[in-house]
Amino acid sequence: MSYAQGIRRNWTQFSLQLLTVFAVGLTIGAERNVVPVLGRDVLGVESVFVVGAFVMSFGFVKALLNLYGGKWSESYGRKPVLVAGWVVALPIPVILVLAPNWWWVTVGNVLLGVNQGLAWSMSVNAKIDLAGSDARGFAVGLDEAFGYGGVAVGSWVTGVIAARYGLRPEPFYFLAGVVLLGLLVAVLFVDETLPYARAEADEETTDEDADLPFREVLKRATYGDRTLLAASQAGSVEKFVDALVWIAYPLYLTTAGLSVAQVGVVVGVYGGVWGLLQLYTGRLADRIGRRPPVVAGMFVAGAGVLLTAVVDGYWLWTGAAAVTGVGMALLYPNLITVVGDAAHPSWRATGLGVYRMWRDAGYGFGAVLIGVTADLLSTAAAFYVVAAAMFLSGAVTLLWMRETHPDREASSPTATDPAGPTDTD
Repeated sequence: MSYAQGIRRNWTQFSLQLLTVFAVGLTIGAERNVVPVLGRDVLGVESVFVVGAFVMSFGFVKALLNLYGGKWSESYGRKPVLVAGWVVALPIPVILVLAPNWWWVTVGNVLLGVNQGLAWSMSVNAKIDLAGSDARGFAVGLDEAFGYGGVAVGSWVTGVIAARYGLRPEPFYFLAGVVLLGLLVAVLFVDETLPYARAEADEETTDEDADLPFREVLKRATYGDRTLLAASQAGSVEKFVDALVWIAYPLYLTTAGLSVAQVGVVVGVYGGVWGLLQLYTGRLADRIGRRPPVVAGMFVAGAGVLLTAVVDGYWLWTGAAAVTGVGMALLYPNLITVVGDAAHPSWRATGLGVYRMWRDAGYGFGAVLIGVTADLLSTAAAFYVVAAAMFLSGAVTLLWMRETHPDREASSPTATDPAGPTDTD
């Protein structure tokens, strides 16, 4: 069987992978709007730090599963890991419906972290396998567009359901249907894509970076390569924004007088703009390079967060959410593409797993920062702290990240070279 790459050539499986990642996004989106308010209004949680515990558990577990999911998929294939991710998600709706206290919700989010770490990781790896290097940015952009489009739709749908029927159990019936659909598609229709990556690796003309041991990939993607370090720190910090949306937006905006349904629209606009624009920003990076949209996105997203704390009113908050979504759309798929460019096909999935580990650990680090700031100062103060973190991280990215686009890497100016790890170490 021929394993020729190309989105058009493999459009059937590529489309199924888009459906898969949309379902993954719906799964997390179904929690994003309703669960923090459920904790405060139904389960009696007053501390923002305690509310954030469910995001901490999600982030650190997802980070760990991203790391090992990539490694496992190199050995066992993408499909078995994808199916395992959906199987683990089956108890989540039951736990949320029956939870007598907040710690049940936290345990449920551990399972959600496993689901997202395995299922989303395998979906993006499969798309990269199928697309090939010429369309890698576009493939990742499509993946993130459909995934975060799912997040936006899930947030909006559960907000509407909660406004009409209550915070539970009805919103989580929707979640149960999504999980069952995702599992059925993975089991019955999705094919294995690892042979595409192996065929691509066989065609590489230079083998000096091939077949690196796991420990060496972990080192290189964490601190041994300046560009990958820049990508990892930027990925981790930008998750502070998503943690803020998950934890603080529902609490901050409902306290300011918005309804749960209105908050669902604000959060949905953030996710929707983020998702839809990635249809363009991934392809944009294939044309102009990866570094410009990544650096711009860090500063634009930080400005959107800052704007949310400064303005007042439903439409102004909606506009600020849209600005934040624009920034996330610029940076998010292209950080993944930077890692995909820099990694050899033989260890790309593992390298992406290391990057995604540090990126999604940002949920946990961000939840701690947001919870402590909100409890000691105010919820509004958490917005200023996250915005400052984004600006600082953007500066680091500007200084350390080189251009990785295969056609532009040699001719583009490199980033400033401060003392630090090298790109060849």
